[in-house]
Amino acid sequence: MSPYHSFLPRGAVCDLVTPFRGNALDRIGLLTLIEWQIRSGVSGLLVCGEAGEAPTLTLDERCTMIQTAVEVADRAVPVLVGCGTNSTETTVALTSQAKALGADAAVLTVPYYSKPSQEGIVRHIEAVAAAVDIPLVIHNAPARTAVDLTPRTVERLATIGSVTALVDGTGDVSRFARTPPDLRARLLHYCGHEPAACPFSLCGGGGAFSIAANVAPRLTSALHNALRTGNVDVAYALQDRLTPLLTALEQENSVACAKDALSLILGLSAEVRLPLTPPSLDVQRLLRRAIAALPERAELMSRTA
Repeated sequence: MSPYHSFLPRGAVCDLVTPFRGNALDRIGLLTLIEWQIRSGVSGLLVCGEAGEAPTLTLDERCTMIQTAVEVADRAVPVLVGCGTNSTETTVALTSQAKALGADAAVLTVPYYSKPSQEGIVRHIEAVAAAVDIPLVIHNAPARTAVDLTPRTVERLATIGSVTALVDGTGDVSRFARTPPDLRARLLHYCGHEPAACPFSLCGGGGAFSIAANVAPRLTSALHNALRTGNVDVAYALQDRLTPLLTALEQENSVACAKDALSLILGLSAEVRLPLTPPSLDVQRLLRRAIAALPERAELMSRTA
């Protein structure tokens, strides 16, 4: 097992949205969101990731996001930073920045848009690993990048010393189930497709990267705690409670939907940056029905009563 494994969380890793207000980073909103996540029991935080609208952030905004998360977490939970781009030079620079600001690990996507070969993907990750000594988590989401990692490429990436985990965003649990035991021991595997979180974890997964945790951190954390302790019936019951929210988040862009829900739960702005747009009125109504029964909603209403 990689010595870097000790830096990584097991369970629910919240893929944090980036709060905006008036087209500027809302640092107070970010503080509120992070503190709530930690109090609610999430195992780790990902900033500037898939949910963080990272391509729209300035370098200064990225710096503020990372610094704030590191300071507020204060080692209570690991802070991971999304650093992946389709430029190796830029990815190295962002990964170096993340390490300098105290991140516990960097999350790298398979380079998108340019559709590199499998050899190009390996060389891209090798270049980052050679330049920056920090645990690397590889996020494979072919529906977003248009390139899928082959099993042979995953085996090659696992030989790179600082590559310590893989996020599987395919939703194909059978793929993970076929992963050789030695590769499972070498790489911590996370689920990146939330509806598949239960079977993925029961096959030996280490947890999930969760956008839903923004909205339901207590319920999502309880689900993964139940999976870790072998309470399968409890885990599936909690998954059933989460299903209406997961369904609502997938109706349109999940980031815009999560922000709309957070505007009701935490009072954060639902603002997103183009090219994202707010969810339609029909989806907003679906989100309101989904969050009405969440324990997070009841908890916060009782505090403000």
